[in-house]
Amino acid sequence: MSHTLASAPHLFGSLALTASLALGAAGAALAQDDGEANTEQVSLTVGLGYIPSVQFAQFYLADRAGYYEDAGLDVKFENKIDPELITLIARGAVDIGMADGTSVIPAVSAGIPVRYGATIYGRDPNIVFSLGETGIESAQDLAGASIGIPGRYGSSWVALQALLTSAGLSPADTDITTYPDFGQAVAVETGQVDAATGFATNEPVQLALRGYDVNVLRVADVAPLPGPGLVVGVDTLESKREALTAFTAATIRAMEEITDDPQRGLDATFVRVPELAGEPATQLAILEATIESWMGDYAAEHGLGAVDREAWASGLEIMRSLPESTVDDDLTVEDLVTDGLGA
Repeated sequence: MSHTLASAPHLFGSLALTASLALGAAGAALAQDDGEANTEQVSLTVGLGYIPSVQFAQFYLADRAGYYEDAGLDVKFENKIDPELITLIARGAVDIGMADGTSVIPAVSAGIPVRYGATIYGRDPNIVFSLGETGIESAQDLAGASIGIPGRYGSSWVALQALLTSAGLSPADTDITTYPDFGQAVAVETGQVDAATGFATNEPVQLALRGYDVNVLRVADVAPLPGPGLVVGVDTLESKREALTAFTAATIRAMEEITDDPQRGLDATFVRVPELAGEPATQLAILEATIESWMGDYAAEHGLGAVDREAWASGLEIMRSLPESTVDDDLTVEDLVTDGLGA
């Protein structure tokens, strides 16, 4: 666990109390209808990432521990790739989902009615990683390198462009190979490419556990972008605001508990995704890296889930400056984020 996390026990104690109070208040609001008790649960379809993972442990724990049920919610999880998830959220086919902040910006710019309401990753986890033997230790070293990427879309594509731009480079200065099935980590390991996009919480952790020396270029160090968080559709926020507020509070409560005791998140994940239980050490290492990414500087001061509007303003300008930007010049942070989830 990081020094930042370990140094703030008083913060998490107060946050747990705050989240519990918010959860109880939201649940009570859901249980009232013109002064009469209403025990019917509100159904929420929740979109998570492409593959079930320990990186979603907070959702699994909140469900297993009964926090969603106690708040009057009937939660169903669906796993989708990020571009598809944004569309489903906008249409109301998914009520709320964890999506990339960098996906929200071009979506809203294109008129897609979604909003970002709670931060899950206080520090954007996007990276470019390579084996130590390649000698890629800075963004400048990517000139002429072969780079693996899932595709020219989504947060990894935005992050790669931002990283290259910070060094005065563009994608044309590299040799990019796409791996639509997210096989770029294997490509790095087997020498098919020099480097690849990924997440600080995933590929470099697994490669290091297998004994590799791994170089990591964290995009947030040179080009801070809004990390993944809870995203809702504008119409859904209006029609299910109390349920979504309760869901957010329950999820943040689970994040705080996992931060204090990662084993709880690990146990909940193994119940939900039993095939992961065969590699407990690997999954714990991924979860610990995930917890570290939850806690950025802003979250350390304002609490998990809080949305840093100044960071969003910086991220918006970074995305506008990219060579292939489609972001509207008139787009503002207030067009992108909402206080409606109560985070």
